[in-house]
Amino acid sequence: MAAMAAGGSVEPGPTGAVATPSPAQARLPAPGHLFRPISAEDEEQQPTEIESLCMNCYRNGITRLLLTKIPFFREIIVSSFSCEHCGWNNTEIHSAGRIQDQGVRYTLTVRALEDMNREVVKTDSATTRIPELDFEIPAFSQKGALTTVEGLISRAISGLEQDQPTRRANEEAIAERIDEFIAKLKKLKQVASPFTLIIDDPSGNSFVENPHAPQKDAALVITHYNRTLQQEEMLGLQAEATEEKPEEEDLRNEVLQFNTNCSECNAPAQTNMKVVQIPHFKEVIIMATNCEHCGHRTNEVKSGGAVEPLGTRITLHITDPSDMTRDLLKSETCSVEIPELEFELGMAVLGGKFTTLEGLLKDIRELVTKNPFTLGDSSNPGQAEKLQEFSHKLDQIIEGNIKAHFIMDDPAGNSYLQNVYAPEDDPEMRVERYQRTFEQNEELGLNDMKTEDYETGLAPQR
Repeated sequence: MAAMAAGGSVEPGPTGAVATPSPAQARLPAPGHLFRPISAEDEEQQPTEIESLCMNCYRNGITRLLLTKIPFFREIIVSSFSCEHCGWNNTEIHSAGRIQDQGVRYTLTVRALEDMNREVVKTDSATTRIPELDFEIPAFSQKGALTTVEGLISRAISGLEQDQPTRRANEEAIAERIDEFIAKLKKLKQVASPFTLIIDDPSGNSFVENPHAPQKDAALVITHYNRTLQQEEMLGLQAEATEEKPEEEDLRNEVLQFNTNCSECNAPAQTNMKVVQIPHFKEVIIMATNCEHCGHRTNEVKSGGAVEPLGTRITLHITDPSDMTRDLLKSETCSVEIPELEFELGMAVLGGKFTTLEGLLKDIRELVTKNPFTLGDSSNPGQAEKLQEFSHKLDQIIEGNIKAHFIMDDPAGNSYLQNVYAPEDDPEMRVERYQRTFEQNEELGLNDMKTEDYETGLAPQR
């Protein structure tokens, strides 16, 4: 694939050497949380203005910084510089959160003009590709941006056009080829034919909007993956060396504690970890964090065993309010579906949870109804009504007024739903075991994992 750095010279790296602002030069944001959720209705959310040096005319301009949080995503810093003397302006976005545990890859099939308006958060470390044109924008060749699909393409076009006058004077043949390529990019903006946009971010901090929430987006595929050693080095991360212990320790009766940072206020906090045996299932690891600074609490569940040989699909027919009290373990690899609501929750969404069926349904309701991209003046007409109808039907299911099917599909086989008739079969619950597809094994990282006779190949080298 031919790599082309588009937009590397469109926007300058630093917005300027920032001078120390005086009280008259800077306006601080409203008191409260440092990162406020992004909202068009929040009138108190105002950017901080700082006088800084313009790198185009070397006179003073204004830099505006907005510290905000996209709910169900990340904390970000949006910066905008403008110079009233020469008219130069520049906008950038930086992730204010930590690098995620896994990288993320968004694969979007653009079929209509509406897809060009999808919100996109692209960080510095993200690589953008359009396979149909053999086009790639490498990582760290552009600054981060909060834009749309159309904005990404327009930014690439501007970057390629900027040095065209110089190329026409010195290298006319190359300039003509780039002109032809720019024409192809402009044609993409009209969506004359479908094309694929891939955003691959090893840091896990990029984002592409799903405008069809709470329904599954058939045009968008989200893949989480483990970073390679080269990607770890690119992000400046160091692999932790594993320490060999002389003997195994029994951790089942101990609550372990380790230091971490709060995901809300970033203050130092402690995470408690405990190995728990679930009856008629397996061991799991429960981790809970309680921040004494802001009061934020979170819990997460990890499977304590290996990936099962077969995937598991659990189907529960909800017929009685007592079904809401069933214990439930949802692993990170488990997807959830409610056919009666035409709702599907993908893998890795909401993370791993050990809760009840009622608790998970309430988490789903909060996730869907508080999505900022489906509310406010940026929402499509009728979308608010659809969300209200979805929330109402979900409440009816929780209260037991509507019968519905609840489906958990875990390719790793590490999810669990309580059988209240155990050890007998549950008449309202069906558990199926199935062979994983190649794509599911690829997402779990099993295709490249050799677990049989792996020591045989190493013997001659010893």
